[in-house]
Amino acid sequence: MTTTLSPEDAKPGAHRRSRAPKSARAGGTMHAGPLAYVILALFTIGSLFPLVWTAIAASRDNQRLAENPPPLWFGGNLFDKLEVAWTDANLGEAFLNTTIVAGISAVTIVVLSTIAGFAFAKLRFKGRNAMMLIVIGTMMVPPQLSVIPLYMMVAKLDWTDQLQAVIFPSLVSAFGVFFMRQYLIQALPDEIIEAARVDGASSWRVVWHVVFPAARPAMAVLGMLMFVQTWNDFLWPFLVLTQTGNPTVQVAVAWGRGYTPDQSLIMAGALLGTLPLLLVFAIFGKQIVGGIMQGAVKG
Repeated sequence: MTTTLSPEDAKPGAHRRSRAPKSARAGGTMHAGPLAYVILALFTIGSLFPLVWTAIAASRDNQRLAENPPPLWFGGNLFDKLEVAWTDANLGEAFLNTTIVAGISAVTIVVLSTIAGFAFAKLRFKGRNAMMLIVIGTMMVPPQLSVIPLYMMVAKLDWTDQLQAVIFPSLVSAFGVFFMRQYLIQALPDEIIEAARVDGASSWRVVWHVVFPAARPAMAVLGMLMFVQTWNDFLWPFLVLTQTGNPTVQVAVAWGRGYTPDQSLIMAGALLGTLPLLLVFAIFGKQIVGGIMQGAVKG
């Protein structure tokens, strides 16, 4: 018995294409089911709840916040509380100080971590693994243990209530070095470095023209993480800065009136202190995620 094939069936790969699911074909789009949307909605609500609750608490007063059950909807004093918090806590100066501290720390950490990460990832020198273990070991030491000796050093330098007391201890990051090392091991082929060496490039020229362009996605992510971490830092700035001198945002909002702090004003200040971070993520979030995906594909 002879089977006659149509011209379409006789083409190579026609049988495989006919059995492939529509979503798995080239150019197809995979759609999530209803359960995935429900899970994503629950995670979204859970992530937004602290921010929404901060706004609700900022719109109420201490008496209402102390009642049980607590308020679950906005009051009518939100904008008044925000205005009082901005004026009383001098948040304008605090925003400027925090932007300076977080910006300098983030840029310095990114640059130094990228250079050190490249050295640990691609250069061969004696004691490289031992030094990397020491760097990783510093990540296991609780930061609270360094508060007392660091404060003694700052006091001896007469840096108390000055921004450099917060900037200098945060100029390097063991996590940043480890993060950039792990990224550059995969994203930066040895052949590119060897080609630059053959062309006569020095080590610093290799870093500037080869390492920095290849590490750009990871540098953006690390910069964002370090900026947010420095912006939200409270313990060390609270110890070396004062609310009336050169406060950062977290120090400025940690104030109270009388014996009972006004929790609604503190919540209003915390809400104002969070808005710049939300704005940064709204503007640069897409570019950062795109950079991560681009680096993953290249790696």
